[in-house]
Amino acid sequence: MTPERKRKFTDKVSLEMTPMIDVVFLLLIFFIITLKHEDIAARVDAMRPQPPLEEIIPPPRDPLTILVGKNSLILEGAHVTEPQLRERLQRYARMSADTTIMIKCADDSLHGALVRTLDICAEAGLRQLAVFSM
Repeated sequence: MTPERKRKFTDKVSLEMTPMIDVVFLLLIFFIITLKHEDIAARVDAMRPQPPLEEIIPPPRDPLTILVGKNSLILEGAHVTEPQLRERLQRYARMSADTTIMIKCADDSLHGALVRTLDICAEAGLRQLAVFSM
């Protein structure tokens, strides 16, 4: 028979934390990489501030109509100046750069007014333009 051996427990049992921390960081990196932004945005119930009322304008009807007269510009039935036209078209372009712009020129309109209107559309980033004469 074999003699019985008695174990001597002189050292305390210790738990190595380094491998456990490595695994936790690997899992964290994995979930960050595989997580889609849409998943977070769909679940977050955030109250966003409402934009100022002057910036809330209805989306343009497609197509947007600009009438160029001898001494006037009419955008969607309202008389506007060139700076007002520039501002409104920039707002429309921010909402949708694919908006179609119909530019109708009156018989007595000046060629320079049409060119300035086309330049304003180009500055705003609107590229879908149609020019008609009335």
